[in-house]
Amino acid sequence: MEKRPYFITIARQFGSLGRPIAKELSELLGIEYYDRDILELACRELGKPIDEIEKYDETVGNNKFMQMMYPLGMGDSDMHTRLFQMQQSLIRDIANKEQSCIFVGRCADYVLKDNRRCINVFIFAPYEDRLRNSIDVLGLSRDEAKKMIKEVDKARELYHRTYVKSSLESIDDKSILINSSELGVAGTAQLLAEMVRLKFQLAD
Repeated sequence: MEKRPYFITIARQFGSLGRPIAKELSELLGIEYYDRDILELACRELGKPIDEIEKYDETVGNNKFMQMMYPLGMGDSDMHTRLFQMQQSLIRDIANKEQSCIFVGRCADYVLKDNRRCINVFIFAPYEDRLRNSIDVLGLSRDEAKKMIKEVDKARELYHRTYVKSSLESIDDKSILINSSELGVAGTAQLLAEMVRLKFQLAD
């Protein structure tokens, strides 16, 4: 059985259900996954509580959808840069601990671009499926769903272009592009788990 650690990065479109897929995948593979935890760790490393980073708009701290629109909170650009640099360091530190794991967002595919034991996944879905997921799964109204798809996609793209200098949806640095609407959360996670097992020669 292959013992060396491996890493999975997941970038996703809003409404494609990338986060629940990542969680399901982590359970199938028996490995940890990191999402907003990285930002919270970075804040602690900088000696700043998460609510201080988000105090520029009280809704960010209390609204999970607003958090998606502001990946680094709503502070000034200097604080954003410091947080991103700290997140880079934390992602590398976690990867260096020799334990397999999944990273959701945070430009982790860029941060680990030189790691040969890393597989980069991009999860997408057709607009109407994303809209339906946002309404049925995330509990948004149709108007809210349309707004969030537009705004969160815009925010993630800007975040990626600012710190990575390329598009979030660029296929150049992706290993797998998968349409989550074909198999749903469980099926997508199962397919990804099988691909990971094949890639890294893991036993079932």
